[in-house]
Amino acid sequence: MTSRNVLIAGESWIMHTIHQKGFDSFTTTAYGEGHQWLAAGLTAGGWNVEHLPNHLANEKFPASVADMDRYDLIILSDIGANTLLLHPDTFVKSAVLPNRLQELSDYVSLGGGLIMIGGYLTFQGIEAKGNYAGSPIEAALPVTLQTSDDRVETPQGVQPAVTAPDHEIATGLPLEWPVLLGYNRLTPREDATVVAMVGDDPLIAAWSFGKGRSVAFASDCGPHWAPPPFVEWDGYATLWQNIADWTARG
Repeated sequence: MTSRNVLIAGESWIMHTIHQKGFDSFTTTAYGEGHQWLAAGLTAGGWNVEHLPNHLANEKFPASVADMDRYDLIILSDIGANTLLLHPDTFVKSAVLPNRLQELSDYVSLGGGLIMIGGYLTFQGIEAKGNYAGSPIEAALPVTLQTSDDRVETPQGVQPAVTAPDHEIATGLPLEWPVLLGYNRLTPREDATVVAMVGDDPLIAAWSFGKGRSVAFASDCGPHWAPPPFVEWDGYATLWQNIADWTARG
């Protein structure tokens, strides 16, 4: 099996907690990551996985198409547009640098693969702080985005349904999937294939963009929107291997 390289950017968070106890208070800080299930599934499929957490991505995310070409596939998951737009040298020193959203869009059009995974800071996200609407990344996606908060919270659970069973992404997957607890509401483009839906909305949309391919996965790759039964599902690794393999073959 030929070794392939994938960069997962995002899927990390830093939590600052205030503990108020009567007159007194103190704070604690904790760090978390949510890419481990996705990384394990891709590794099992022969991918070399590199993870770039949010607090490093603003400085370390590839700056040009040439830098991105080291990867067969780039995945954005729960990482806002500002993290990629505002390199520290631009934000602090007012340096002129490449627009990495445009570079990533060009990377796809020239033959690269891009997957965007849903979350509170992807697509538009909570309070529209993901902020990808109208960006060069939206142009490369098989979906169009709202300009407002696009979350659909389904604490009661929503059942995914495969709508394109003959698509390569659906190959070898069980007919019944575990429920999800939320997703970003997206509108598929006319030329896109909707592989799976949640209710009346697309869950997985795929298309070709120039010489490359991109996929939008409207829900999460880990908790909370993808609860334990989903990430522990026997189809989970197959699902992400199929998505990655198809997207990287552009």
